[in-house]
Amino acid sequence: MKLLALDTSSEGCSAALLVDGELSERFELAPRGHTRLLMPMVRELLAERQLAPAELDALAFACGPGSFTGLRIATGVVQGLAWGLDIPVVPVSSLASVALGAIETMDLGSEQGIAVAFDARMHEVYWGCFVCRDGRPVAVADERVCPPGLVTLPDGVSPWHGAGQGWRFRDQMPAAVAEGMTDIDESLVPRAAWVARLAEVGYRDGQAVPAERAQPVYIRDEVAWKKLPGRE
Repeated sequence: MKLLALDTSSEGCSAALLVDGELSERFELAPRGHTRLLMPMVRELLAERQLAPAELDALAFACGPGSFTGLRIATGVVQGLAWGLDIPVVPVSSLASVALGAIETMDLGSEQGIAVAFDARMHEVYWGCFVCRDGRPVAVADERVCPPGLVTLPDGVSPWHGAGQGWRFRDQMPAAVAEGMTDIDESLVPRAAWVARLAEVGYRDGQAVPAERAQPVYIRDEVAWKKLPGRE
């Protein structure tokens, strides 16, 4: 399988190419550089593997939640490529991608919990809770956006690990949540390599969609969603 994955959902900008199980990636922290960096990253990755875009089987992108502007950039690029190449797209949760990053970098075992928090601005966080199963994150609660003081952990999971830059607000979180973490890695942001790994599984599980259904997920409300072309 040949899959190209993109992520611009946070201050990181990245592209990854998965070819028959071998993964290569370009990543840079560039809060205002996504538009400038993304396509050169894609061209470099394809050139390294001597692949033409027409040889790709599928695309993937971090569909959110995350930066409104960043999500629009990745959505526009992935839709344009998917339409032009006539190939499907696998949308991947940005929160789930960081959960996978935590599993890999923190060496987490089966059934351990990962609580992912992103800074959602406006004194809120994006919040997602996952458990590790077969080396992959499985959601155990709906993703949500809320003030840090309202985050919760599902029952029946232990131990818990925190991941994502939203954990900088842990002093505002309920004591039971903040003190319930075995460890926390605030440095983790979404990366296309993790998106690619999850998309490979999603593709096999039938989660690929046509270009017009490759849409961002904002969670906060429907205002930004309605601004997208084709939305009523």
